[in-house]
Amino acid sequence: MSKKQTNDNADRYKGDAGNFQSLESDEGPGPMKSIEGWILIVKGIHEEAQEDDVFDAFSKYGPIKNLHLNLDRRTGFVKGYALVEFNEYAHASDAINGINKSEGICGKKVQVDWAFKKPPKKGALKQVKKQ
Repeated sequence: MSKKQTNDNADRYKGDAGNFQSLESDEGPGPMKSIEGWILIVKGIHEEAQEDDVFDAFSKYGPIKNLHLNLDRRTGFVKGYALVEFNEYAHASDAINGINKSEGICGKKVQVDWAFKKPPKKGALKQVKKQ
């Protein structure tokens, strides 16, 4: 590497260029709030379910901020998962507990969990030695 390239790299991150936004979080594993709100991932959605079906199932637990239901471009059917966003932690938590205990959406059982989780503390995982 030439001397000019070294100097360019040193100047590259001056100022705020290397500072990134992050959310404040407490220590330990658990759900993590996104910049926008509390996002849930819903897995196992029936391929013929409509956005209204998912919306109706989750709106019982609080106001939904955003709902994203992916469709397969080739077939036009639902891919089997959705992202549901709530403003409040309590609404999202109630939705997880309620939907997981219910009969599901369109007669098919679904699994709901937090889309983002905090990683465990460093050293929390024990390495198992292979014998």
